[in-house]
Amino acid sequence: MDKERIRSFADKVYDDMAGTMAVAMAYVGVKHGLFRGMAGRGAMSQADVVAASGLQPRYVEEWLKGMVTAGYLDYDAAAETYALADEHAYLLASEGTDHFMGGLFYMATSLMGVAPKVAEAFRAGGGVAFSEFGDECIHALDMLNQGSYEQRFTDYWLPAMPDVVARLQDGGRALDFGCGVGRASLAIARAFPDAHVVGLDIDAESISKARAKAEDAGLADRVAFVAQDVGTYRPEERFDLITACDCVHDLADPRGTLEAIRALLKPDGTLFVAEPKAADRLEDNITPLGTVFYGFSIFHCMTQSLANGGPGLGTCMGPKKTEALLRAAGFSRFEPLDIRSATNLFYAARP
Repeated sequence: MDKERIRSFADKVYDDMAGTMAVAMAYVGVKHGLFRGMAGRGAMSQADVVAASGLQPRYVEEWLKGMVTAGYLDYDAAAETYALADEHAYLLASEGTDHFMGGLFYMATSLMGVAPKVAEAFRAGGGVAFSEFGDECIHALDMLNQGSYEQRFTDYWLPAMPDVVARLQDGGRALDFGCGVGRASLAIARAFPDAHVVGLDIDAESISKARAKAEDAGLADRVAFVAQDVGTYRPEERFDLITACDCVHDLADPRGTLEAIRALLKPDGTLFVAEPKAADRLEDNITPLGTVFYGFSIFHCMTQSLANGGPGLGTCMGPKKTEALLRAAGFSRFEPLDIRSATNLFYAARP
């Protein structure tokens, strides 16, 4: 064996373990507002951070040191002070923006929480249903998506389909399939005050949170949130637009579900699909983001589908499989949309 390769790989394993520990520590930093409390404050002593956070001094001390070794915080050894660089705060202390990355830390800890159950599924089959992930996973998904849905969905994504925008402006009907806690549904309602908007999700807890957000936003009279399977949903009228954001690859019955979605569209309606930015070929996914996506797939997306007897398409389904699936479900027109994103691909499909 190549001893240098062994040493090199051992270093990689340590790097990966260090990354895992950094994510766990960063999760604490986001959860307790430590990054937010340090943002824009410059150099701070340990006592300053404790005072700003109101947290236990010994834990804060170890967290600060750990975040320095992970490269998240800067340290002045002579002054014994810690600082969160503005460039890091831009990503770590910017909740609600389209560049906030803190949701990744929440998601990672949620996924690791079910790792033993997923490991058992490797042996016994089946998987872990969404209901088993708990409330914090719902919050993690919201943190991941909130900024993009509130700041890009109607200002950048939907304008890639000018005909759809025109319909919504004229009072068209939109269905947000797999709406989760309703961020995209509410964004559509805000941007198109004459449109009729429905958010549909099978998870009752997510729908409950969506209704609460609609109340808080003063939009409860303009968005209807429904906890129901799309296969049994029977609206009075069909829709000009149906959105399916980051959920097609999760489905237990992808073809049947997409056929049900197509039946809810008007003959000239549009299905807008957002899926993870994964390539068709494995060799093109050998990137850090590819590793993240495959991890998300095993511990969240694929396992949910398998838990419900589905095919387990997985997070890295890719454009070719996406197109084939939509065409098999009866969509005759499939168009990749020219929308720039670091993490997503976008498509318009029509009957």
